Amino acid sequence: MLRQCPVLEDDRLRLVPAEEALAPRCVEFYIRNRDFLSPFEPKRPPAFFTLEGQQQVLRQEQQAAQEQKACRFYLERKSCPQELIGCIGLNEIVRGAFYNAFLGYKMDMRCQNNGYMTDAVHLVVQYAFKQLGLHRIEANIMPRNKASLRVVEKNGFVSEGLARRYLKINGVWEDHIHMVKLNEAE
Repeated sequence: MLRQCPVLEDDRLRLVPAEEALAPRCVEFYIRNRDFLSPFEPKRPPAFFTLEGQQQVLRQEQQAAQEQKACRFYLERKSCPQELIGCIGLNEIVRGAFYNAFLGYKMDMRCQNNGYMTDAVHLVVQYAFKQLGLHRIEANIMPRNKASLRVVEKNGFVSEGLARRYLKINGVWEDHIHMVKLNEAE
């Protein structure tokens, strides 16, 4: 596995790895999308929405990448690179007999239904399978999050069932559909 997550890109997007210099743009993204994202995320303390809070998050994400435990990317449109429109990550990367990671992502409310996250998931899955040599990627999604389910379905993920009360989201234990994609090239 690489020690540093690379920049990934296609004709419309650049996925840049976590670095502390992104903090001001992350603050803007999270403040702009605070109400939109709250039904799908854990409760966030006020400090999360500050420059210092995002600097700390980004340092932690960089450390996780250096330790080969995760790889987090921030999405930029090539047509408007100064603005972050989302983020995506491979979390809890496990080696040994498992070769697995959990996929997580979030999209700016203004950029939904344009295929950006579908493209970003495709890029990250290809990176995970071809560069990192992972065997399996899992995404756990609340049944009511239809847009997110469509994103992974378009990328070939299949349901392996319902995980009851799986994650605490916005203060409530929520069921999640366990979506999985296997590296069929192995």
